[in-house]
Amino acid sequence: MVQASSLVEYGSKRVIITLTCIVCALLEIVDTTIVNVALTDMKGNLGATTSEIGWVVTAYAIGNVIVIPMTSFFAAQFGRRNYFAASIILFTVCSFLCGNATGVWELVVFRFIQGLGGGALLVTSQTIITESYPPEKRSMAQAIYGLGVIIGPTLGPPLGGYITDMAGWPYIFYINIPLGIIATLLTLQFVRSPKYAEKSLMRDIDWTGIGLLAVFVGSLQYILEKGQEDDWFNSNTIIFLTVAAILGGFFFIWRELTFRNPVVQLRVLKNGNLRVGTILSFIMGFGLYGSTFIIPLYVQATLGWTATQAGMLMIPAALMTAFMMPLIGRVLQKGVPQQYLVALGMLIFFVFCFWGYKIITPDTDKNSFFWMLIMRGAGLGLLFIPITALSLSTLKGRQIGDGAAFTGMMRQLGGSFGIAVITTFMATQTMTHRANLVTKLDVTNPVVQARVDGMQHAFMAKGIAPNIALQDAYKAMDLSVTKQAMVLSYMDVFLYIGLLFLICIPFVLIVKGNKAKKMSMSEAMH
Repeated sequence: MVQASSLVEYGSKRVIITLTCIVCALLEIVDTTIVNVALTDMKGNLGATTSEIGWVVTAYAIGNVIVIPMTSFFAAQFGRRNYFAASIILFTVCSFLCGNATGVWELVVFRFIQGLGGGALLVTSQTIITESYPPEKRSMAQAIYGLGVIIGPTLGPPLGGYITDMAGWPYIFYINIPLGIIATLLTLQFVRSPKYAEKSLMRDIDWTGIGLLAVFVGSLQYILEKGQEDDWFNSNTIIFLTVAAILGGFFFIWRELTFRNPVVQLRVLKNGNLRVGTILSFIMGFGLYGSTFIIPLYVQATLGWTATQAGMLMIPAALMTAFMMPLIGRVLQKGVPQQYLVALGMLIFFVFCFWGYKIITPDTDKNSFFWMLIMRGAGLGLLFIPITALSLSTLKGRQIGDGAAFTGMMRQLGGSFGIAVITTFMATQTMTHRANLVTKLDVTNPVVQARVDGMQHAFMAKGIAPNIALQDAYKAMDLSVTKQAMVLSYMDVFLYIGLLFLICIPFVLIVKGNKAKKMSMSEAMH
């Protein structure tokens, strides 16, 4: 391969390339979470259940996970500029198709294909930016890029909320179209591809591994999403897909360990720090995307907030993360052990979750969320770069790139699994809590009778006949019980996610650190 310095750009051309890549990366990252605050509107408009609408988020994440390890193959085969432009076009076309979808599963299919295009944008953008700057300026470039990467998931909800309220949910996809067209034209005009000394052959692409990965991930996601609804192993579909997931996972691992040019370099997991780092990346993705999914859902479905209000709620966390990022970069450069920062981040994220567990009620005040979400922003700031740095701290040479791709894939996979597990868990817990609450509502209890009488008289005061007013009172009581059951299920989610992070802290602290090596911002953000 020709040396990266031959791709260094200067002046306005470098500025245009940098802005183009950052816009593309933000398009991909923002689209991961921009739909979260619009899920309620989509569900009503498309006639979908909560479990089904969760697939709109999950399908996009699966597409990302599948394509991320494939990016270097396609870039080598077709040229980086051509592959990057084709990915932008695919992403843009699918954005139009998503906005025009008339059914939930049609939307899920287009979101999956959009995710295939989007995954390539994120990985390739970072590579292009890195090679466009001389070595002495790459840390600055990666710091700017990294801020966008971290803030993107939190920028999605407020932007999505505003667009949904002002124009309707299809426009959260349509907004990508003009940006995608401009980015495509700028890419074809200004981005250059490196010259490869030995061009990759189609036979060297691990198509079998890619197929097995898709079968494994897709089957497992369906099981997690639909298992509860389909009564788990009483469903032939669930049994079939469980077998497919187990066999797909087994043969995927076997294929990657034996193929001459595997799509995922599993052998790099012999490194102990990377093994821990991939697990932590999975858990971080679970917490990051899970909390970004559940908070807007709670404030809209339970508190009755608008999509814009739900989105604006997330801004303090984004600002806090932006404030933390450069500070964490400087601390890492001074040689502070990464595991200490990761442990502190996990502790702060536990505090955020436990705080959420304590304040969630059927009518929580808006001001109660502020400091809780500040803690979330601080926790994520302490987790992202240090976990990546810890994962790569004892790798050398080509292993660093393989390790970075693996941790990135696991972070996305953790996010998609997190959303699937949360939606299934909440459906189960809501039914359990509702059943428990109903058993405590004895119609012969004077307190219950007084409550029903009070509601009946309130309806009668509005001119409703006594018998109809009594029915309405019982319906209102039933809705109140269901709402309280949902609140209890949200509390359970916050508590268990927090405990997951708390349990990990001792294991993080016993990991072998690498204090001697000072990691640059460029390496940490890779």
